[in-house]
Amino acid sequence: MVILILLLCIITLILLITWAKLNTFLSFLVISLMAALLLGMPLNKIVPTINKGLGDMLGSLVIVIALGSMLGKLVGVSGAAQKIASSMRNAFGEKYITWAMCLTGFIVGIPLFYNVGFFLLIPIIFSVGNRYNLPLVYVGIPMLASLSVMHGFLPPHPSPMALQIQFHADIVKVFVYGVIIAVPTIIIAGPLFARTLRNMKTNSVIAMAVQDIQEDKLPGLWNSILSSLLPVILIGVSSLAIKLVGADTTIGRVAAFLGDANVAMMETIAIATYTLGVRQGMKLTEVMNVYADAIREVSMILLIIGSAGILKQIFLDSGANAQIATILQGLHLPPLVLGWIIAAILRLCLGSATVAGLTAAGIIYPLMQQTGANPNLMVLSVGAGSLFCSHVNDTSFWVTMEYFGLSMKQTFLSWSLMETLVSVTGLIGVLILNTIVR
Repeated sequence: MVILILLLCIITLILLITWAKLNTFLSFLVISLMAALLLGMPLNKIVPTINKGLGDMLGSLVIVIALGSMLGKLVGVSGAAQKIASSMRNAFGEKYITWAMCLTGFIVGIPLFYNVGFFLLIPIIFSVGNRYNLPLVYVGIPMLASLSVMHGFLPPHPSPMALQIQFHADIVKVFVYGVIIAVPTIIIAGPLFARTLRNMKTNSVIAMAVQDIQEDKLPGLWNSILSSLLPVILIGVSSLAIKLVGADTTIGRVAAFLGDANVAMMETIAIATYTLGVRQGMKLTEVMNVYADAIREVSMILLIIGSAGILKQIFLDSGANAQIATILQGLHLPPLVLGWIIAAILRLCLGSATVAGLTAAGIIYPLMQQTGANPNLMVLSVGAGSLFCSHVNDTSFWVTMEYFGLSMKQTFLSWSLMETLVSVTGLIGVLILNTIVR
């Protein structure tokens, strides 16, 4: 009975989002109430469960995601992303231009959300394509592969952060494992796959400005890179210090505090406000306006993440989690593979990688608890599954098609196939790593 209720909720969620075009946040609320009633939860416990699910999820995430959005916005507005991209292009030259685009996407993809990174870096893709007379899709796919992998695999991006909280994973291990898997995944789905696209003719009708900021007004390269990667550096140094001196020492406790994800993001914003803002000639009020715009852009993402936490809490408080785990165990599939499959199916149905990953997490979490699957690798497995085969129900499919001037068939053979390579290669990397770290 529980599995039927679960399937009914998932199907209704898909219909509400894709057919009825209901807002995703509202859809999750409707499905959460529906699940609670169908699972027989007492009416007086439903609202407290909703509050707990929303509060527990957002309480651990809102600071990191909000400040991460601010940093990404400032990296773009200040010209830091443009500086990194132009420097990589000049350093690698035409022969290795796809590797330059790949590395650029990797660096700026850590602080930038995918959509922000795409629209920020697309002028660079146009610039390189025009300069070397290369197809836009050949130049652009390596960069988009990097941005996509960062979006699906690595904190502080919303989906990996939310999955890390839901699975009670270690943020440092998730990041380290994520980088280990991300590098070969990006190489395969980026520069290597792009070789098959070199002769794909494109005909973009979009007129794209090449440079928004004059070169002499851009921040320095090292300033741009260090400011963009500062949260990662702070958390990494903190983790290393704790391992060297011990968590119970005074230095260890200070390092743990300074390296906490929330504190690291606050430190980064404080420093970047000066290095990428005030130092570049921006008034403090202008920087604050940039941050306000960033919060507006990420507000709906936060609500969606919070509502996914509600659904998970209802499964837990109603007791359905144990029954779901027992049923999933009967499928005789490794939990990491099952998590990937569930996320991939939801991605195909829903289009949104974030929604697919968070919904899959609520389903697979009970099984992970019972089987003792590695929570850090489960974050990456579900994240990889959530990127599977972007197609016509994903806005990124259409954006890529229009900007690169592709036909429908060409978009499937480039963008959709690249996303599939990212997803499958990511799963293979997770399974290989699982044999090593356990």
